[in-house]
Amino acid sequence: MSLKNKNIEAVYPLSPMQQGMLFHSLYDSASDVYVNQLSWDFYGKLNIPAFARAWQQVINRHSVLRTAFVWENLKEPLQIVGQYVKLDWEEQDWQNFPSAQQPKRLEDFLNTDRKRGFELSKAPLMRLIAIKLDESHHHFVLSNHHLLMDGWSVPIIFQEVITYYKEFNLGKNPELNLPYPYQNYIAWLKQQDMLQAEEFWRKKLKGFAVPTTLRADRASLRFTKFTVQNENFDEREIKLSNTLTAALKSLGQRQHLTLNTLVQGAWALLLSRYTTQKDVVFGSVVSGRPSTLPNVESMVGMFINTLPTRVQVTPTQFLLPWLQHIQAQYLEMCQYEYSSLVQIQGWSEVPRNLPLFESLIIFENYPMNSSTQEEIPNLKVDNIRVFEKTNYP
Repeated sequence: MSLKNKNIEAVYPLSPMQQGMLFHSLYDSASDVYVNQLSWDFYGKLNIPAFARAWQQVINRHSVLRTAFVWENLKEPLQIVGQYVKLDWEEQDWQNFPSAQQPKRLEDFLNTDRKRGFELSKAPLMRLIAIKLDESHHHFVLSNHHLLMDGWSVPIIFQEVITYYKEFNLGKNPELNLPYPYQNYIAWLKQQDMLQAEEFWRKKLKGFAVPTTLRADRASLRFTKFTVQNENFDEREIKLSNTLTAALKSLGQRQHLTLNTLVQGAWALLLSRYTTQKDVVFGSVVSGRPSTLPNVESMVGMFINTLPTRVQVTPTQFLLPWLQHIQAQYLEMCQYEYSSLVQIQGWSEVPRNLPLFESLIIFENYPMNSSTQEEIPNLKVDNIRVFEKTNYP
């Protein structure tokens, strides 16, 4: 999108996380890093035109969904909001394919769709594909670049789509309250005290000069297809039992600890065990939605940020006080969650040619609305799947 384009509504800088995502997306443009993909099934009678119209209306409402990114010949990259951006909508009919072939065909299609990626300088950086499997069964694929929004934003968008769809299906034109634009957050970032943040991070990372790595004995850790050069790595899913999950929740409640703290403590112990280091650093993803920014919980955009978490692992220390200290450190860190990871690395003693950390913890807690099925008459939602990939192994 050219800066001279008459369709421009606004131009402003990137958030810290957007800067990092843009860098890694351009660095490895052939990969599907930071291409998010959400897919689901609709069973029942679906009004396709009304559903597409609902999505277009949501794009019209939220400026960040009409955003493209420019960087060439600029000192700093910028994001440009178009006044009007048409939904990238595609329909496919698979009814003639045998039902036994459809699962394999879908897997291949999802992989191919991710590899398509996005041209970051052209909006929209999202597309919606409707696949008709039979008269009462549709599969939808929503792909978007992570630059646009975080996971917290997805339920907000879907709730609005459902509202519009139900009303359009009845021949009505609903009017929702105007949303608060993502630009408000960018303006908030400019008001933060970076000198205070620098002082905090320099003190927090003082004396840490060698990044914590898990490169030792990859075979025993069962990492496959891992190469540093093209960041090609696979995924392994491990689910905790209901019993163990309940026990962890109970422990957290009794000791006033969050589940996130328990996970961070476990990961710090693992890193210490495998690296034999007593001072470890890993990345933590924070929500980035400051309580001081009005209506931030209802905003759509990219708010999350990745920050270094430093943990001292002392074998003689008691477990619960150690976990409480980790939680206190995390809460303190969140006061400076607006800091850019690039700047933090510069304030640390880790050389610029090395990563500040190699492993990352993302503790997510924003489930899709469980009442969706009841909210859309004559439609059942099933088989919700999410794919996302960072630049971290």
